[in-house]
Amino acid sequence: MLDRDVRLLASPLVLRPTEPADAQRFFEIQSNWNVTRMLRLAPWPATLAAMEAWLPLHLDEWAAGTAYRFAVTCEGRVIGCADIDEIAEGTGDFGYWLEEASWGRGFGKAAARAVIAFGFEVLGLRALTAGHAADNAASGHVLRSLGFTPTHDGEKASRSRGEVIPYRFLRLERG
Repeated sequence: MLDRDVRLLASPLVLRPTEPADAQRFFEIQSNWNVTRMLRLAPWPATLAAMEAWLPLHLDEWAAGTAYRFAVTCEGRVIGCADIDEIAEGTGDFGYWLEEASWGRGFGKAAARAVIAFGFEVLGLRALTAGHAADNAASGHVLRSLGFTPTHDGEKASRSRGEVIPYRFLRLERG
């Protein structure tokens, strides 16, 4: 099992494994519709109970090696989450989200670089997949700037929006 004391540095950010104590802050961030409407699996409206139920699951995922979720912090304050989940057969799915006040400051790209390096260098993954709502051009731009290449367009169910949405799929190979 990989040690949960790991810290990823992406100045001025520090990424650390999520903790159940992050529930209140995650709830605050996901209470913003502009954030949560871009999160395919997040419930809307956000509830503290949902966060309190979700975060302890991260401990089991980490222990099983199926997902590694990091709280993105800036000056000690949680501003978002970046993760690799659905890990199997040398691949995983990368994702991230940040509070709206942190958008456009390069934090998404910095956090993503750190987690991608973790996936390839520490976990030894061969490839990462990612995706974004077709109407989330900013996320698509960040992913492409990190070397992800589009594989196809399709649709995915969005829990937050309560409908199937147009979705873009991407992939990044190690090396």
